[in-house]
Amino acid sequence: MATKVLVPRLGEGVDELTIVKWLKNQGDPVKELEPLLEVETDKVVTEIPSPATGIVLKIVVSENTPARVGEVMAWIGQADESIPVSILSGPRTPVSNDGETMTHDVPQLMHDTGTHVLGFLSPVVRKIATEHNLDLLQVKGSGLNGRITKQDVLAALKTRSTSPAASPGHLVPFTIIRRQIAERMQQSKQIAPHVLTVMEADMSRVVAHRSASKASFAADGANLTYTAYFIAAISFGLKAFPFVNSSWTDQGILIHAQINIGMATSLGEEGLIVPVLRKVDELSLLGIARAVNDLAERARTKKLQPDEVKGGTFTLTNHGISGSLFAMPIINQPQCSILGVGVIQKRAVVINDAIAIHPMVYLSFVFDHRILDGASADFFLARVKESLENWKE
Repeated sequence: MATKVLVPRLGEGVDELTIVKWLKNQGDPVKELEPLLEVETDKVVTEIPSPATGIVLKIVVSENTPARVGEVMAWIGQADESIPVSILSGPRTPVSNDGETMTHDVPQLMHDTGTHVLGFLSPVVRKIATEHNLDLLQVKGSGLNGRITKQDVLAALKTRSTSPAASPGHLVPFTIIRRQIAERMQQSKQIAPHVLTVMEADMSRVVAHRSASKASFAADGANLTYTAYFIAAISFGLKAFPFVNSSWTDQGILIHAQINIGMATSLGEEGLIVPVLRKVDELSLLGIARAVNDLAERARTKKLQPDEVKGGTFTLTNHGISGSLFAMPIINQPQCSILGVGVIQKRAVVINDAIAIHPMVYLSFVFDHRILDGASADFFLARVKESLENWKE
């Protein structure tokens, strides 16, 4: 009997995900637990293994299409097996693990006359069509039973953009990650009054400590990066000034019991993701370095779990890796603040009335003015600066 490939629940409260890429095509052989497809939820891309050994008999949900938990994504079986006709001819329907059907409304789009039904349209297809004023009645569907897919819509838009009447320019469709980033950043600016304060830190002691410790850390399996020092210094500051480790609520200011620091990690042109280091105040520099290495590597190789990008109480963004001196990052809601660190540069500074060359870095601290005032924000930032400049570990 053919085996259903169901949409799994990847985390608490995660009811829907998006099919990013099928790693096997229809008709391909696949082994049990072999990676079958990639899915995305909350900016995390995860590989889903095959539940059985056999042939991919049918792919039900195409790429770049959302699917709900329990829905059938594909069927796996033997080459001579058949799939129930009702499954092939009907709309996509979630099926529970015990085999019972779970029904839900199937989105449809009507022509103005109310007589022409386009059939199932995914939220992505409807949104793109609405944004670009595209008449879906003029789009030929290539999906199951003539269903219009995202690729059909994008192809129609490309054809329209290259027609003689089209205006000059090149349309780059939004990726899922880019759309999520845009929505959250715009929301954050609308919710919280952002204020920026900047200090400069002398990194001489950190640079010296790192140079002396890199070999021993490597022997313990950790690459000692400056990010580990910044996260440790932030942790010291948050312990000294708990109001920075908080969130605004309608009932009052919620001071978080744990120090969970998000680490903004670039995914190149795809955008960025913020995996979270938990209970940082309980970790040594070695523990922080190991966690930074692990999360950064798994973020770039799409191995993070959805829960690993949730629960942050503060965020660090290292914009200096691209040469930036200082910036004004946007707060990662519902957190109180975010710290941006610039490139570490040797600069001329005055030490005891004498000019000296020291490695310096700008610390850009952006905070929610509903929670913090300028003085309290500066006290926190000064503590971070002091921790870096007087590194003792």
